Amino acid sequence: MAIIHWLGAGLSSAPGIKRLISNGAQLWLWNRTVSKACAVIETLDGQCQARELDWQQLAQSVGKGDVLVSMLPGSFHVQVAQLALDNHAHFVSSSYLSQAMVDLHQQALDKGLCLVNEVGLDPGIDHLLAYALVNEYRQSAAFKQDNRLEFRSFCGGLPAEENDFKYKFSWSPLGVLTALKSKAKWREDGEVKTNTKPWCAVRDYSIDLSHNHTATFEAIPNRDSIPFISQYQFDPKWTVDTFIRGSLRLAGWADAWKGIFDLVASAQGPDGMAKLKAKSDELWQKHAFKEGEQDRVVLHVELLAKDAQTKQGVWRQSYSMDAFGNEQGSAMARLVSTTVSLAVEAVLAQRISAGVSAAPNDVALVSDWLGYINDHHDVIHHLNHLSD
Repeated sequence: MAIIHWLGAGLSSAPGIKRLISNGAQLWLWNRTVSKACAVIETLDGQCQARELDWQQLAQSVGKGDVLVSMLPGSFHVQVAQLALDNHAHFVSSSYLSQAMVDLHQQALDKGLCLVNEVGLDPGIDHLLAYALVNEYRQSAAFKQDNRLEFRSFCGGLPAEENDFKYKFSWSPLGVLTALKSKAKWREDGEVKTNTKPWCAVRDYSIDLSHNHTATFEAIPNRDSIPFISQYQFDPKWTVDTFIRGSLRLAGWADAWKGIFDLVASAQGPDGMAKLKAKSDELWQKHAFKEGEQDRVVLHVELLAKDAQTKQGVWRQSYSMDAFGNEQGSAMARLVSTTVSLAVEAVLAQRISAGVSAAPNDVALVSDWLGYINDHHDVIHHLNHLSD
């Protein structure tokens, strides 16, 4: 029986670990602090054990056909993936693909192993919803090769109860601060746009969270959206006027964070990073989620098709999710680690092809995963706007 070696017992791990063990998996939870790993699994009935994360011991324990799950910081993922390859094991992570991970593709193919990435919430569930929308559009009566398309995908981890800061942190704020220094690139109004200060591109964004509830947030683009046009299987011949992936924040966030933006913009070199680290420590003390405090996740993905001549909308559908923390865990933890656990099971069931990959786009697998998430965690609202 394959062993799942789950690395990291942080906030986003517990729900997925519990699900796998309850489904009969044999799981070893490796963590730098063993007591923290023990706390996650101590009440579980099943084949599980906690172990101190020692790289030599891990390498000696991984067997052929096992699965290594990395919930460690992103800088460790390639190391873990290479360890998996060296031991003829599979790899799963919720993080974005890096070029160094992509470079392992041929090794994985040659050995018939899966290195699966981007199977959390964002990235992860957002990918699945995008694949579902594109497939539904292709199958619709409104589909035409020359339609003009607009695609938007925004996700945010938010406090369930608003505060003056308009945000709370579930892990080190330094990652959020450094992400703000990354250039954003997206397509809008038929042009590719970039901004080295993503907060300067903030816009109000209204979301139909259900048929009876519309809410307005602030949205910013992040990272480079352009490669996802092909990843989401948009035909190269389609006219894509707008394609943007980004983050959601509560209304008023940009004003509340103005001082932080100024610091991020001026932070250069080692001194700048030291200032960001100091600010991160301050924010962690002031604005971290408290033990048991309820969080919220909002995710919205929409696709609009317009007639090429009239520019009128002919097809518009969206998926949205508004999830809150509950007794089973925080909304963020449930959605990230549940999707990771689904990926682990898909790998063991040979439903994912060998090689380096992101969230699967197989129609049946997408349907299965979204069905499970919808049934067991949070209602995913699917709206056909043009038929309302």
